Amino acid sequence: MNTARLPGSTASLESTLSSSERFIILTASFLGWMFAGVEMALLPLVADDATVSFLAAADSTVAADALKPIVARWFIAYLVAFLFGGATGGLVFGWFADRAGRVRAMGLSILCFSGFTGLSYFATGPEMLLVLRFLACLGIGGMWPAAVSLVNEAWPRVSRPFLAGLIGASANLGIFLFGLIASRMQVSPESWRWVMLVGAMPAVLGVLVLLLVKESPSWLLARQQRASRSQTTVAEVFGPRYRRRTLVGIVLGAVPLLGAWGSQKWMLPWAGQVGMAIGDLSLKADTQVIWGIGATLGSLIGGPVASYCGRRVTHLGISLGSTCLAVGLFRYIEPARQWDFFGCVFALGLVSTMFFGWLPLCLPELFPTSVRATGSGVTFNFGRVISALVILGTLGLVDTFGGDYARLGATTSWIYLLGAVAIWFLPQSARDESEEDARPASE
Repeated sequence: MNTARLPGSTASLESTLSSSERFIILTASFLGWMFAGVEMALLPLVADDATVSFLAAADSTVAADALKPIVARWFIAYLVAFLFGGATGGLVFGWFADRAGRVRAMGLSILCFSGFTGLSYFATGPEMLLVLRFLACLGIGGMWPAAVSLVNEAWPRVSRPFLAGLIGASANLGIFLFGLIASRMQVSPESWRWVMLVGAMPAVLGVLVLLLVKESPSWLLARQQRASRSQTTVAEVFGPRYRRRTLVGIVLGAVPLLGAWGSQKWMLPWAGQVGMAIGDLSLKADTQVIWGIGATLGSLIGGPVASYCGRRVTHLGISLGSTCLAVGLFRYIEPARQWDFFGCVFALGLVSTMFFGWLPLCLPELFPTSVRATGSGVTFNFGRVISALVILGTLGLVDTFGGDYARLGATTSWIYLLGAVAIWFLPQSARDESEEDARPASE
């Protein structure tokens, strides 16, 4: 059968975009998610320094030991703001991407996270910074479903594992690049605000996306087909037709986020504490750089490995490997032993971020075009809500462990084992079912 003549077929839809238009879409999506990675990286690196500067300005007589648990609690608060903001943004912008278009959602997401990050330069206290980070993270959460849906629909005949790995790697490349910048420029309680200006720079990309990037032909066709039907809502993906896939996707999306933000991020303030004690002020930024190198490679290969080895086997292997590496890092290795520490940090970045090549491959295929961005946004970003609630629970651990980041990390790293259980509930026929709405109604 000659599919090129069928209206709405993959071939005919792809042909409505020129090669240059498709490369512009891929480049814009890659850069957008890369800058979102920069936004993710800047908070863990500057959170402690910003909090110390705020507290010192309010009361310069507070002893350093008394500051440790206070700073740790604010670190948790910033992470929770990030996760709740990302979850809310994923829901709102994911719905908006299905309603008004992938390109509009992506461009506005970039403007959102860059604009509010720029305003964070003027923060005068931890409460103000907390609110601004929540608002900025609305855009970070919205970037993922819009970009993943747009790329998958603009490049339908290109290897999806390759595209998933490429998009997954872009955020970690941003984390690596920002860590590299921070290792060359001082980040301290006296000089952390310049970081927020760096985070504001992607606003230029947001404007260019709105002006230059062409909309997904698949989305345009789906909009025409549903013109006489009710519009997509978040509730639709929780309806009988998609409920099981949505719930399984939420759990699978939550585990990597719980591990990344509830466990691994403790290595940065931990390295910062040790670095100050031994006189190595770049240790925290260097840790981010080493992790970012491993993470970029891991997320790049996550999609191809899942395609070759299978979705379940790959997810199981990543879950078990991440558990062993994270627990081992926090329990048995000290940042002062830099080569051992950096080697384990690299390995943890490599293995654990294979999740983020797996997710953009597997989550979008759970849903048809008409609800793909909404479903992807819900499954990936709803995990942020779960992560935020779990991380809030670690507030008690902060007091119990007296701000000991190593013990906090070792305790929370066991969360990766949840992924080893949840993966067995992934729908076997998800890839086949994902195109069901493209069939004629008579079928």
